Amino acid sequence: SSAASDVYKRQGWYCIMKLRLDPRTKLFLLLLSNMTLFFHVNLITEVILVSILLSLFFFSGRYKSGIRMTLIYGFMVSAEFLIIPYTEGVFLNFIAMFSVGIRMMLPCVISGAYAFSTTTVGEMVCGLRKIKVPECIIVPSVTIIRFFPTIAEDYRQIKNAMAFRGIASGKLALLRNPAQSLEYILMPLLMNSNNVAQDLSVAAMTKGISMPGIHTSMTELRMTAADGCCMLAGVMPFALYFGGVL
Repeated sequence: SSAASDVYKRQGWYCIMKLRLDPRTKLFLLLLSNMTLFFHVNLITEVILVSILLSLFFFSGRYKSGIRMTLIYGFMVSAEFLIIPYTEGVFLNFIAMFSVGIRMMLPCVISGAYAFSTTTVGEMVCGLRKIKVPECIIVPSVTIIRFFPTIAEDYRQIKNAMAFRGIASGKLALLRNPAQSLEYILMPLLMNSNNVAQDLSVAAMTKGISMPGIHTSMTELRMTAADGCCMLAGVMPFALYFGGVL
């Protein structure tokens, strides 16, 4: 019927807009992002690669993160052209060097943010095992993936508790009261981070993640045409750069 065909069309469009890449593809893109810093490629090559990485946020449905990362990177690139040609004095030179350094590290940050925000723990474990990564690396990786969201949740709870008690309330309160921020936020987070890391490690061990032998997984990974296109698109800027085109 026409109603059923409309449903299938909407589902197909939803699958296109909610692009799901294999974790191995995300790790490959993360490696390419680190290569921009290692080989110190020119700005055009970097902008092309970053544009590809930013488009993945939008195709995956992470619109807010994509817009935020686009604005940050665009501001850093614009600042480089607006500040560096007119830098005079030690302070302005320091600002120019700082903006260039942040801009060069942003491709790694963008690819890492995309990889970790769109990958579950099960997918990451299954992907690492498929590429024969040792278990001594998988266990810390799983702990790290779950560590930062847990710390972020603790931070939100601490802020809510402070706002409830009228301590450093408001959006800019942390900047207006740095001493209270250090006492009521940073110190509890540092004390709690050690306990969180130990709890996550014990939870992973309890689930048998470090047991020897062949492990099974409920997550099924399969490389698709979208993964191949993304990897080819990521390699293309480097091929043009080393080929002398860019």
